Amino acid sequence: MGVLGSAAQGAVAGLAATVAMSGAMAAARKEGKVGRTPPKLLIRRFLPGGREQSPRPGENLAAAAAHWGFGAGAGAVFGALTGGRPPRALLGLGYGLGVWLVSYEGWVPKVTAEPPAHRDAPGRAATMVTAHLVYGYALAAALRRMRR
Repeated sequence: MGVLGSAAQGAVAGLAATVAMSGAMAAARKEGKVGRTPPKLLIRRFLPGGREQSPRPGENLAAAAAHWGFGAGAGAVFGALTGGRPPRALLGLGYGLGVWLVSYEGWVPKVTAEPPAHRDAPGRAATMVTAHLVYGYALAAALRRMRR
C-alpha cells in the first residue's frame, strides 16, 4: 500500500478516534470539567463578526465539522507516517499527546483567547490531555484493525 492509501486509512481511523474522543469530551463536559472548546472558539472567531464571546447561528455544526475534519486530517498524517504497518498502542498514545502539545501549547493560543496549556486551569488541561490520549489510542487501535 502506498502513502496515499495509508493516509486514507488513517483518515478513516481518525474519524473513528474522533468519535471516541468526543465521547470522552461529552462525559467531561457533563461533569463540568470543560468549558469552551477550541473548535467553537475558532468558529466564533472566523465567522462574520469575529468575536469569540458571541454565539453565532450554525456555530455548533461548523465547530463539529471543524473537529471532525481536524481528527480525520491528523489521522491521515498518522496513517502516512506509519507506512501501512499496524501501529502499537504506545505509538498512538504518543501521537495523541503530540497533537495535544502542538495544539494547546502552540497554535491554539495564538489564534484564540485560550491560554497555553501550562497556564490553563489544571482540571481542564488534564481533561484535554486525557481526551487526546483517548484519540491517539483509538486511532492506533482502528488502524491496527484495518491493517490486519
